[in-house]
Amino acid sequence: MPYPEELLAPMRQDLLQLGFKELRTADEVDEVLGTEQRTTVVAINSVCGCSAGGMRPGIAASLSNEIKPDVLVSVFAGQDLEATERAREYFTGYPPSSPAIALMKDGKLVYMLERHEIEGRHPLEIADTLKAAYEEHCSVSEEAPELPAV
Repeated sequence: MPYPEELLAPMRQDLLQLGFKELRTADEVDEVLGTEQRTTVVAINSVCGCSAGGMRPGIAASLSNEIKPDVLVSVFAGQDLEATERAREYFTGYPPSSPAIALMKDGKLVYMLERHEIEGRHPLEIADTLKAAYEEHCSVSEEAPELPAV
């Protein structure tokens, strides 16, 4: 059962203030993941403590990297059920996991950071892991969003 929106708003805002676009319907997911060819990070947000303690701060710190994804989107597991289910259809080979962070390039999944790789890790460790994925799969782009230093 979804939580009250007033409880979720700060958790959504953590990513929105970084420049993420929240995808709340299956159609919105398909509009981005079904057509986007640029590098795209998909944050599977959630209410759980490892989202607040590791995933959201880790992804924030990762975006200070010179090389980063061009497109930032998120879905909220357990809340925006249709959008989350549709996003997971793009992550073939991986079971549902939240929180999680997917990196897509040319419309294909190229990297996935699952919950078991987030739980119990310091946000800076998560950021370093993501930065390594960005270095491998992304390039310096003038389209990449400018984000505040974390």
